[in-house]
Amino acid sequence: MASSPSAWKCVVCGYVHRGDNAPEVCPICGAPTEEFEPFQEAPAPSASTAGQWRCLICGYVHDGTEAPDTCPVCGAGTDEFEACGETAAQEGHSNDSRRIVIIGGGIAGVSAAESARQALPKAEILLLGEEPGLPYYRLNLTRRLAGEIGEEALSIHPQSWYDEKNIRLRTGVKAHALDPEQHSITIEDDERIPYDKLILACGAHPFIPPIPGANLPGVGAVRTLEDVRELLDRVEMNTPVICIGGGILGLETAGALAKRGATITLLEGFDYLLPRQLNRDAAGILAESARAMGITIQPKSATKAIMDDGAMKTVLLEDGTRLSASLVTITTGVRANTHLARRAGLSVNQGIVVDAHMATSHPNIYAAGDCAEYGGAVAGLWEPAQYQGAIAGHNAAGVSAEFGGIPRMNTLKVLGIKMFSMGVIQPDDGSYKEIVETGEGRYRRFLFRDGFLAGAILVGDTALAAAATRAAREHTDCSALMAPETTVENVSAFLSRL
Repeated sequence: MASSPSAWKCVVCGYVHRGDNAPEVCPICGAPTEEFEPFQEAPAPSASTAGQWRCLICGYVHDGTEAPDTCPVCGAGTDEFEACGETAAQEGHSNDSRRIVIIGGGIAGVSAAESARQALPKAEILLLGEEPGLPYYRLNLTRRLAGEIGEEALSIHPQSWYDEKNIRLRTGVKAHALDPEQHSITIEDDERIPYDKLILACGAHPFIPPIPGANLPGVGAVRTLEDVRELLDRVEMNTPVICIGGGILGLETAGALAKRGATITLLEGFDYLLPRQLNRDAAGILAESARAMGITIQPKSATKAIMDDGAMKTVLLEDGTRLSASLVTITTGVRANTHLARRAGLSVNQGIVVDAHMATSHPNIYAAGDCAEYGGAVAGLWEPAQYQGAIAGHNAAGVSAEFGGIPRMNTLKVLGIKMFSMGVIQPDDGSYKEIVETGEGRYRRFLFRDGFLAGAILVGDTALAAAATRAAREHTDCSALMAPETTVENVSAFLSRL
């Protein structure tokens, strides 16, 4: 029998809330309590583990005598697990007092600390954060920028949580060097910190294109709480702002500043918004919403230079157009923080290369979150960072756990509009069957290939997101939907029965 929920997952943004009851409001996206569904997390494996269970959908490996009620990675049910052999007794045990050091105060680092503590009650756990103050929800920064929440609502946990779990938190600390042979890291003032196990959850930094003038005062990224504070100090009613980058963060930044009364021009290099997540028609709904907020969108706009003209900045585009603004934000993606690992000789590509245990190329060192590269890719998303951190924490504690990946999908709320996309976004040939429905502020499109669901985009109405994900990952036979007259309502009825 399934146990009562120990956690709740927001179906809008993927945030996982731990507790007997769902929260009244999602701290990440602001979704109400009815947007949460029960989410049974896999318990921490123990020293008496006698076997392993592999999720047939995503490959996650669970240690225990029984399969979990729900896969903590992809949400598959217990019947989607198969036994995959006996394992030796786990290394971790309650009297183990090893020292685990975690570099990074984001969600990956905090999740790693929590899972390590669950596995090893007596371990010494040190969490180092480069930014001052408590670790916070980075996804909530644009809500803070918009004035929807105060700074006090940003923290992942209060200080008392770290105290109760005996997790030592040091903030405002930057690691300068890593010595794998000596099992130590070096921080400010040449202080050396030894470790038995190390978890690199260093996160990422904003990618700033090589644009002349990108380092001028009043020009910058939106990545940290300090970035948001600086913007809030400068933005007033009718302040002209140019936002370079029409991705998710760029849109959210533009929307937040528009709510503050600023006059926004959004520059996007592609010919429509969110090309990685949406097709042109779906993106059009977001563009309409942005324009309704007073945001001017200029697609196919490449920035050539930014010039300082005293109180104003001039943004010169490649086509010769000149735009003026008091402030310029640049949200053109991020890059993994790999410098510590690279200088220490660890294997690094786009990120710090890890295996399914989140182990790096050097013994006793793990990596998770935005700095980690698993399966040839850096996920760069909140949900996989949270899970990777938990997996790294378990393994650093000597409790074997494997990460099977996160299905390729996006569940978001952008400019107040719910959005879901998965699988193929842009079909590259004519072998796909497309079924589309467009309504007022709503767009639903399903792509099928060879009788199976290959992709889906839902904007405005995401009620079918879970069913579509299930149909894709379980490779459900959808040949009954291949008739020429099939509508989205037919697809909805079919998926709802799964």
